[in-house]
Amino acid sequence: MYTTFFQHARLAAVTLLLSGGVIGQATAQSSPTPTYQGKAGRNITETQPWWPARVQAPANAPNVVWILLDDVGYGTISTFGGLIKTPTLDSLANNGLRYTNFHTTAICSPTRAALLTGRNSHSVHMGLFPQTAIGTPGYDGYMPFEKATIAEILRENGYNTYAVGKWHLTPQTDATPVGPFNRWPTGRGFDHYYGFLGGSTDQWHPTTWDDTRKVEPALDGKHFNTRIADKAIGYIAEQKSIASDKPFFLYYAPGAGHAPHQVAKQWSDLYKGKFDAGWDKYREDVLARQIKLGVVPKGTVLPPRNPGIKDWSTLPVAEQKLYARFMEVYAGLLTQTDYEIGRVVDFIRKTGQLDNTIIIVSVGDNGASKEGTFVGVINTNDPAQTEAKRLQQNLADINLIGTEASRPNYPLGWAMAGNTPFRQWKQDANTEGGTRNPLIVFYPKGIKDKGGIRNQYGHVIDILPTTVELIGAQVPSIINGYRQEPVEGTSLAYSINNANAPSRHTTQHYEIMGSRSLYKDGWKAGTLHKKGDDFNNDVWELYNLNEDFNELFNLAGKNPEKLKELKELFESEAAKFNIYPLKDGTEKQLDYTHLYRGNDRQQITLYPEAPQVFGVASALNANKPYSITANAEIGKGTEGVLFAQGGRFGGVSLFIKDGKLQAANNNGDNTVHLISAKPVPAGKVSLKYVYDFHPGKTPTEATGTQTLYINDVKVAEASITKLPAPVRSQDEINVGEDLITQVSDRYKGPFAFTGKIGSIVLETYTDQSLSRGSH
Repeated sequence: MYTTFFQHARLAAVTLLLSGGVIGQATAQSSPTPTYQGKAGRNITETQPWWPARVQAPANAPNVVWILLDDVGYGTISTFGGLIKTPTLDSLANNGLRYTNFHTTAICSPTRAALLTGRNSHSVHMGLFPQTAIGTPGYDGYMPFEKATIAEILRENGYNTYAVGKWHLTPQTDATPVGPFNRWPTGRGFDHYYGFLGGSTDQWHPTTWDDTRKVEPALDGKHFNTRIADKAIGYIAEQKSIASDKPFFLYYAPGAGHAPHQVAKQWSDLYKGKFDAGWDKYREDVLARQIKLGVVPKGTVLPPRNPGIKDWSTLPVAEQKLYARFMEVYAGLLTQTDYEIGRVVDFIRKTGQLDNTIIIVSVGDNGASKEGTFVGVINTNDPAQTEAKRLQQNLADINLIGTEASRPNYPLGWAMAGNTPFRQWKQDANTEGGTRNPLIVFYPKGIKDKGGIRNQYGHVIDILPTTVELIGAQVPSIINGYRQEPVEGTSLAYSINNANAPSRHTTQHYEIMGSRSLYKDGWKAGTLHKKGDDFNNDVWELYNLNEDFNELFNLAGKNPEKLKELKELFESEAAKFNIYPLKDGTEKQLDYTHLYRGNDRQQITLYPEAPQVFGVASALNANKPYSITANAEIGKGTEGVLFAQGGRFGGVSLFIKDGKLQAANNNGDNTVHLISAKPVPAGKVSLKYVYDFHPGKTPTEATGTQTLYINDVKVAEASITKLPAPVRSQDEINVGEDLITQVSDRYKGPFAFTGKIGSIVLETYTDQSLSRGSH
């Protein structure tokens, strides 16, 4: 049962759990209906009414805003010396504090789980992503209710709680319109939520949820950043209109700067020509700015380029122009993100609440992204495509970067530059380049040293206990009926007005896809795991971060005893926090499919009365043969989409146009269309698309056939070549229309079907072969 509006009468005093220590007393709201303490007479005059006490925050309790950016490295934004302008974040830091020694987990879902719960990611079962779950405690993707989120805690303390933007913490089996919803944002303590459940979304055509209902944003051309800012402002305005004395908590998690990097030209053009000097000059300029700001030590020098990154000066002019444009768009996206954050901050100021608001900004959930390839990505990241071919396609498509016809991610050279002055990048849990992110703390009422620098060691699990201590909240030992386990983070509140306080967070482990490290009192041991290699053969390195800020000098050979000590400590942490078994994505013997698809049905019937569904409802699997059968009634001039799954960047669609049955199989690089040889007859018909897939030896050879049938008569056929259309369980599934972006460019969405659909039957065949008799 979730928190009720009234505080129950029979509430036991409980011990607070912060960092395993006794902080104070609190009461829980998990009791049954309280005992009536008034007097019910025979009539009103003989009656003494009684009401349970409301849950109320202390008078003048501060509002709280947490902002978590996505895929932003340490040396990216102007607030920490970067060349991308973020005036809102600059202002928050100049009137607050910059924390220079703050860390995330090196990848998104683990960071988000750790942030929201104040516990380590493996400890809350989110060692990687919900969609890569396996049946072990560190990786099953089901965050325990015994480890409450900040929203659950603050709601117990009289706060309204809101979340907008990226979530990426709901198990695949639950991420459907029928739930269960207890691991959605509104099931983990948020009163309202607006955003996307997955790891990324199209900024121009987002896949959006309002609380637990899928919604289609208005076709008004608004960017996703603008939509979530509007929503956040609306939540705050509503709350302050109704309960002006009540504090709020806002979790603000834009999709930026995660790919796709999409933004209006007016923003990207602000940076026209600004990156023409390239990533090498960028690193030099940023390091100088960082030293001047005091966010890196004096004397810091740049590490060598990351492996594979070319000297900018050796690149052809056309490549330099292309790569600079990628960075212009990324920079424009971050500046636009900052602008929208500024709108939210300005509205809080308008309500007179800014001085009484704590704003904590983690500038990134990991280091800069290493998923953009050496030449960047505009529309495809097909692993079968060579870098040379991708480069030629990118050169041809340069003007698409940032538009709705693109899904860009910048080249790895810019990821290296964005992580200045550290080595490596996102996913590399062994390096500061993967795990160190800027942290901004803004709290006018509580910070004396405005504009100060803090060098204490911190981790994303520390933000929850910091917030709880700053606002004087209480963490009940029982929340929603679940006895709580200790918070694992360490409050940073001790450092806010004491720049010289020694670090209290002294030990921290990291692990992402086999890359792992252990920090202890300024020493750090780590290993970069190569996918597919034996974990036992991974080579460990050793660094003294007290003297070697950005890990330039490997001391493993000089100090084997310290390395041995830290490796043994990692083993102890691994056993304590569910880190084992290590996995790197090559575990083919583990079948994840049943986790995504629940009972893994081979046949599913969809109905036009539910025109859009989402999640595990589809029986289609791109790596197995499947069929789509539409039972429909056709009239004169009938046209439109019968079924569509996916969109512009990959999917499958069955539709009628110009009187012909047609199918589109879009693998992201090219779209194969089938058109029936004869018109679709009037009346009740069975219309079928059959995808008879057989894995090929190479990505370019024929891998089967795709066929159209009208009333079981073959009317079109074509070979399947290269990669098949990606049909993912998280794709939106449309019956009778094609929403958001369209699978085929031969119609304009939603291209609603004008006839009658009885049902759509999806069927997957498990034997990698379709019986010809079944057609």
